[in-house]
Amino acid sequence: MSQFTNEDEALLQSMLRQLLQSVKEKITGAPSVECAEEILLHLEETDENFHNYEFVKYLRQYINNTLGSVIEEESEKCTSTQNQTEISGYDTLVQHVTKKTRESKQYREMMHALKNVMMVVVESLINKFEEDRMCNKELDSKSKKKCQSDYYTDNYSDSDSSFNQSYTFMSQEQLQLLVEKLDPIQPKEVRQEALQMLCLSPPSDVLNSECWPNLRKHLMMSLSDPDAIFSEKILRFYAKTFSSSPFNMAREVYTSLAQHLEFYFFSGEYSLRISSGLDVSNADVNHILKKVRLLNEYQKEAPSSWIRYPEKYMEEIVESTLSLLSVKHDPNHPASPDFLSPIYFLALLDIKAMWFKKWTHAHYSRTVILRLLEKKYKSLINAAVQQCLDYFEYCKAAVSKTPRVSGFSQQHLNNEQKFFYTGSELQYIYFVHSLCLLGRLLIYKQGRNLFPVHLENKKDCISLTDLLVLFARLIYYSPSYSKEALTAHTDNYSPASLVMEILQVFCDQTGCAADCLYTDAVMDALLDPLQSLLNGTEVYINCLETTLIDVADILARIAAAEDGLPVLLYGGSKNSAKESSPTAVHVIVQFTKKLLHDDISLLSGSELLQVVKGAFIFVCRQMYRTCEGLQMLIPYGLHESIGEAWKKASLLSERVPTPVTGADCTSSISLDSKNVLLWEETLLDALLNFSATPKGLFLLHSTGAMSDCVSFMFNSLSKKHQTNEREEFGNGVIVAQMATTPTAAVALQSSGFIKAFITELWALLECGKDDVRITQPKSTPVDPIDQSCQKSFLYLINLLTYPAVFELLSEQDIPNKPMYSHREVPTDIINVIDRIIIVNSEAKIHSLFNYEQSHIFGLRLLSVLCCELNTLLLLETQYKVSQVLLTAQEENVTEASEGPGDFIVDSLSVERNHVLVRINLIGGPQERILPLRALEKGSDPYPWPMFSSFPLPKCYLAEVPRKADFRQGGQTEWAEICRRQFCKIMKTRPDIISGAILAELIEKFVLHLSESRSNCYFSIGRYEATDVDMKKESLSSVQQLGIEMTVRYGKYLNLLKEHAENELCFVLMNCEQFLKQQQRTVVSSLRCLQGRYAGYDWFASSVFLIMSGDGEKTLTFLQQFSHLLVSAFLWIPRLHMSMHLPITTVESGIHPVYFCTAHYIEMLLKAELPLVFSAFHMSGFTPSQICLQWITQCFWNYMDWSEICHYIATCIFLGPDYQVYMCISVFRHLQQDILKHTEAQDLQVFLKEEALHGFRVTDYLEYMESLELIYRPVLLKDMRNIGVQST
Repeated sequence: MSQFTNEDEALLQSMLRQLLQSVKEKITGAPSVECAEEILLHLEETDENFHNYEFVKYLRQYINNTLGSVIEEESEKCTSTQNQTEISGYDTLVQHVTKKTRESKQYREMMHALKNVMMVVVESLINKFEEDRMCNKELDSKSKKKCQSDYYTDNYSDSDSSFNQSYTFMSQEQLQLLVEKLDPIQPKEVRQEALQMLCLSPPSDVLNSECWPNLRKHLMMSLSDPDAIFSEKILRFYAKTFSSSPFNMAREVYTSLAQHLEFYFFSGEYSLRISSGLDVSNADVNHILKKVRLLNEYQKEAPSSWIRYPEKYMEEIVESTLSLLSVKHDPNHPASPDFLSPIYFLALLDIKAMWFKKWTHAHYSRTVILRLLEKKYKSLINAAVQQCLDYFEYCKAAVSKTPRVSGFSQQHLNNEQKFFYTGSELQYIYFVHSLCLLGRLLIYKQGRNLFPVHLENKKDCISLTDLLVLFARLIYYSPSYSKEALTAHTDNYSPASLVMEILQVFCDQTGCAADCLYTDAVMDALLDPLQSLLNGTEVYINCLETTLIDVADILARIAAAEDGLPVLLYGGSKNSAKESSPTAVHVIVQFTKKLLHDDISLLSGSELLQVVKGAFIFVCRQMYRTCEGLQMLIPYGLHESIGEAWKKASLLSERVPTPVTGADCTSSISLDSKNVLLWEETLLDALLNFSATPKGLFLLHSTGAMSDCVSFMFNSLSKKHQTNEREEFGNGVIVAQMATTPTAAVALQSSGFIKAFITELWALLECGKDDVRITQPKSTPVDPIDQSCQKSFLYLINLLTYPAVFELLSEQDIPNKPMYSHREVPTDIINVIDRIIIVNSEAKIHSLFNYEQSHIFGLRLLSVLCCELNTLLLLETQYKVSQVLLTAQEENVTEASEGPGDFIVDSLSVERNHVLVRINLIGGPQERILPLRALEKGSDPYPWPMFSSFPLPKCYLAEVPRKADFRQGGQTEWAEICRRQFCKIMKTRPDIISGAILAELIEKFVLHLSESRSNCYFSIGRYEATDVDMKKESLSSVQQLGIEMTVRYGKYLNLLKEHAENELCFVLMNCEQFLKQQQRTVVSSLRCLQGRYAGYDWFASSVFLIMSGDGEKTLTFLQQFSHLLVSAFLWIPRLHMSMHLPITTVESGIHPVYFCTAHYIEMLLKAELPLVFSAFHMSGFTPSQICLQWITQCFWNYMDWSEICHYIATCIFLGPDYQVYMCISVFRHLQQDILKHTEAQDLQVFLKEEALHGFRVTDYLEYMESLELIYRPVLLKDMRNIGVQST
């Protein structure tokens, strides 16, 4: 369709005429031809009927017929080449197709044909227009003669334009004459004719003329003309000015209209009263509403442009508005309280005060508005506050059935057309407007500074807190509405919903929430219904369930805020003397427990009871997800109440029939059954969130819901994964906490969580995210671990702590199959180790699509895992990883005619070399040297020597530290260094506390404490060590390897002599036998509870080194040390299956170091180092996991030996709580590094692989002492309760 027929031309002419007729008003209002053209060019943006015009439909169809095939062809080409070029994205595709289409031959032909036919059509329209104009001229020649002598009509025609338009221009003399004719003293006909001419003139000419001030005065007076049609035309002129004039001109019209209304309301003509109601169908009232509406429409538009003009222009508009809204009768006037002021009309048109919201949005205008409110128009704020107070008094009286003379309508506002508003309805509309205005005002600091306000009928001022208390009470004193009324319309004007909107905004604004909400008075007001229900007092609340849900919503938002949570836990006022009054957390948790036990009679049988329960459980959840919140909730046993409720719900859900495949869900499962399932999920979600903290996870285990919670989490994540509602794989923090305990690790495995994760990881490693790599593989990644796999790598590190590794891998053999299929996907951890870590056969190499990248991934994973020494011992004893790596290095050499070949330096050999050194050397930052993973510039890119057999090259051993040699003092010297003196010596000469002096110090100090009953926490019988009995006991392979590593490290430190292995064997075997006497029999499926302690005894080995290899002294010390509380936290095997712990604690397999020490580390970290705490949270990692690793292996490989000695001595001399302070000090030392590695997204790898460079215990001793002053009472109390905890 490239050629047009005569019929097409006629049709186009008709459709174009119709289009121009439709937009005639817009074009005639344009001040110039250029503006008119702009209006037409942007018609699609401004005219909602644009696509309904026949001319537009015709053009669209014509373009589609002509270019449709071209567009489809180009789209197909783009789609087919997208995979190869990897150019994706909707915008890119559209740009490409558009460019190709415009370059096509069909497009050029179409444009040529279209231009030719439109020229003919436009020419025809112009000729037709000229004919019509000449005809009209002949008919009206006599009537036009006088007008032609006074006015000049410019018929502007341009061949390039598709329209022709007339504009009227007037000289200053003509405008002056027009002004004179508009004088109210002139006859009505003269004024109407002049007004007609004024409407035809460009507003810009009129407003810029010298006679505008007089014209403005005449127009203001004429607006009150009894002839409604006449004043309507003036309003049309004003509206035309608003729509087509710049702001500096429009403000002249706005201020004149505002002043006119202000004079009118002050005049004697106006006599409307609130009590009489408002009939909007009345002509006079309707006319007032039109004027106010015109003002309101421009109020909403003005902020978009006034920033481009001087501030004084904007200030004129603001002041004229505030002046108008402040109009009221003289207080002494008898009708003053009943005066229907302008603000009622504005509220009727803009009930939610959107004008004020727009005006205060930008700082530019907000500053002016708030300054004027403070200095001149504070009465507006006073009136709004008074209106809210009056409404509250009405509601309070209505609830308590107290009669009142005046009232507010309780009818729910809706969108139905109304013609008459009663006085009470007007009062309510003004109340809504006032509430919204105040809600907006209080968001800003300057707005809050306007308080307190003084009201005429109140002795005391109304403070900001008083107003917020009023808002809170409005929630539960508001009239109740039926569900149909509340859901029938999108705009809900009920007071409760309006207050909720305001308070929700406040909660999201940190400064606003602190000033408005975080006070005891506001908290008390929010909690008042809860307190009444708890006390059993009479409750005057409409719609109790909805009120409680609303209160819970606000409380949950406060609890979720960093600054809000302390308000709920400890109160809003720091200097509050309300000792007898419980803080919010106590009221909330007591109320929640009563809800769960169905112990609130007023709510029994309610349809919304479960919703109310869920809302308050969520509030508690926001608190117990944090360490400090959980501490406050523990005494109430909320986890037990939720656990009991879940068990009941679980029994009910078992009766719910399974949905039948293909059947309608609504018919197969009843609504009640759905509610049961939903309630069970709500409770499981609540229980799951206990695992966000170490102690919370311990409490979750005691409920027996661990496996169900993990299954629920996995199912939820699977659903979100299908709908792309999450990132890689779930909540990292919760999984990191769970992986630190054996019970949760087993639950992760049995739920299918680990299988799903491994499957997804394998897809990323070997297959990629999509099918793009099939058509064109991606380039080789630059990083050792590709960015697409980085998150999964970190997630796997979080998952594989030693407790999890032991449960999942203990006694598991490597498959080592003779053949592997490419389609064979690993499903568990042992298969991952088999396929990408222990790659010891050609079959494994050939089974990998990306052998080098996948094996590097595995070696990096092995490097991080082996930083946990117990994991290293397990992997080494079960899978001989060192030998596998040495064999791989031996095979990775060049062929040589004589002698051994040279090692081939590649990414795999460099990584293997690093791992071999790391796993075979024990030492702190200054005691071992780890080879770098990167190549260097120059002739020797890798100067580190590789090896394929032991021993390691000596270059990896740092210079042997000189053994401290101090002469031992007399018997009285030890007392001077104890406790009080210990700190002094540590600060001045820390090197003294080492070697023989340290051994003697701790030996005598522990002996002294163990001889006192008051200092003995554990009471145990005597134990006699005998070599004969010990020979019957055999050490595990893990212990044997641990002994070898310990002795090697001790000899390097010059602390041990020959035959030290036998001495250490003697110590460990006797310790095992000694502790076995204090163990209880446990029946459990957990591997870690099947017998002896799962790991190696690093503390006993540390003491053995401190005692310079003296087995007898070491064993005697450990026996005496085991009486003390500190032994429970320093000596991890001490409490393995111990009878000193409750049976539930033993069965959980969770050590007190985790649920006590690690818990308080997280709590103190948030309080003392909030940036570090946030960094952990952002990384999906937990401080408790790395701290448990440090403490379990006594900081071996992380600190130098001297610092390890100081750590042990500090905890023994100063108390077990110093273990917590020590970890906080380490985090403080690492703060900048932690923040840097959080940004680099490798925090887990950094903390596990890197030693604590530059950390010295003595440097942080004063800091630890300051922490002791604050936290010791709480920490020691909880540490002493580990044996009596009945959770």
